[in-house]
Amino acid sequence: MRTRNTYVKRATALVIGLSCVALSAIGADGMQDKRQSPIADEELFFAPVPKAVCGPGDKPETALQGQVTAAERAAGFKGSSCNLQLLAQVRGEGANWQTTEWREGRGKNKKVCAYHGTAHPTANPGLARTNVGVRAIDITDPTKPVTTAYLQTTSMLDPWESLKINERRQLLGAVNGSNGNGPAAIDIYDVSGDCRYPQLLSSTFLSIDPATEVVFPGLTSHEGSWAPDGLTYYARGGRNYYATDTSDTLKPRVISVWQPPQAASSGHGLSVSDDGTRGYFIASCTLTLAQLADPNAPACNGLITYDLTDIQNRVGTNPQPKVVSELYWKDGATGQHTINIKIGKKPYVIYVDEAGAGGNGVATRQAVCDLGLLPFPIARIIDMSDEKNPKIVSKLMLETHDPANCAAVIPDLTGLTGFLYGAHYCSVDNIHKATTLACGYFNSGVRVFDIRDPVRPREIAYYNPPATPDVSPGSNHATQRATQQPGGPDYCAAQVHLDASQGTLWTTCQDNGLLSLKFTHNAWPFAESTTPPGMQNN
Repeated sequence: MRTRNTYVKRATALVIGLSCVALSAIGADGMQDKRQSPIADEELFFAPVPKAVCGPGDKPETALQGQVTAAERAAGFKGSSCNLQLLAQVRGEGANWQTTEWREGRGKNKKVCAYHGTAHPTANPGLARTNVGVRAIDITDPTKPVTTAYLQTTSMLDPWESLKINERRQLLGAVNGSNGNGPAAIDIYDVSGDCRYPQLLSSTFLSIDPATEVVFPGLTSHEGSWAPDGLTYYARGGRNYYATDTSDTLKPRVISVWQPPQAASSGHGLSVSDDGTRGYFIASCTLTLAQLADPNAPACNGLITYDLTDIQNRVGTNPQPKVVSELYWKDGATGQHTINIKIGKKPYVIYVDEAGAGGNGVATRQAVCDLGLLPFPIARIIDMSDEKNPKIVSKLMLETHDPANCAAVIPDLTGLTGFLYGAHYCSVDNIHKATTLACGYFNSGVRVFDIRDPVRPREIAYYNPPATPDVSPGSNHATQRATQQPGGPDYCAAQVHLDASQGTLWTTCQDNGLLSLKFTHNAWPFAESTTPPGMQNN
């Protein structure tokens, strides 16, 4: 067994050699300037996080942390669990990429509504469907969730990765994902009355500004998120980011369009500071094996911190964000989303990739491992104490991500492609006082981490649901089952919503639908954990 020091030495060499390339903190020798950060490199612990300790009645994983073996896949995966047990499930016709939640009141007046997208009606033409659109579920009683409505306006037919609640203005919004990139549009609903039945305010295509008649040609929709004040909805389609003014919810309009600084990078997810003046945006990029192996080839996947003041204050026509800093790395690709948080009193960004180095293809896995890079994507924690010089302080690796374990992992996946052991969406318990990070790690299920020490996170629980006997027609996993072994694990890819008052969480896995889970063995909440409404990256 390797010691912690062995991990640190190997991981430090990996990071210095190939991983973190901050454009604003590069020395002449191409390595990060150690003087830029209060955390010394030798303190960093880039290795698989310590495994959750399971209790009686659990069904622990049988192999490496996060692994579903070839034998388990062939026999029909029966699921695994550690410190989480299933309370209830609403499979319906499945789910797709994202979830969001509205919570209000306390005690007898408490009401909790869950919302999740489903695949576009055209996504699975060979599978019959009864209901389409975003599903609203009353989950006030986590043991008895009840479906109450389906939202079926343009963007709600497939919000892809854009379904979000804005707490301050009590709005539910989404852009037109439509199989991944639909013509830019936004739907806005009011949830302030009865959240079980959201009320439509507007459904608007965004190719032209009705006030100025400025045309924004070619805008598409894929991913998005509100500014906390609810007056701006930021979205991405293709290489473009764009900001939509939602101050008049009946007449939303695009006010800004821009692209990431590097021509090789496209956009993806994002988060915005409480005052609306800082944005933590994705630069999404995948390098070739030759570029990964070349120490002089620049990285292009990472974090862009923007000054959004001019957009927030509506300065001029088509106001543009200003780059504060850029941080790129090679041990991940296709950046997915960010969450800006505080742990203690220090600012951090949770950053999640959607692909490992070299992408999600079969051909690159072993070559990436040989380079000492991560074959599957992870979440990572970035210290933002100096926003001009952000620094990665930890990586939420499972044992399946460790290049040293590739010989035990890669053979199980022969012939399989697409999303396998990677991260996709994460949430925290409270963005202002984060103690806990919960993530969907695709084939590895729902994983929950203690991040009170952001340099040394540890796993506290996981739940990986059994394979369903058949595909769900409203699932995007169904569209990719041709590249996934029948009987293999589900896609757990959406946000996870924690409730400290009840010691529960809910999320979706694509074929299994909505899952309501309870923590066991006193694994969570921690004494200091809180889950106020709207504070989990809705």
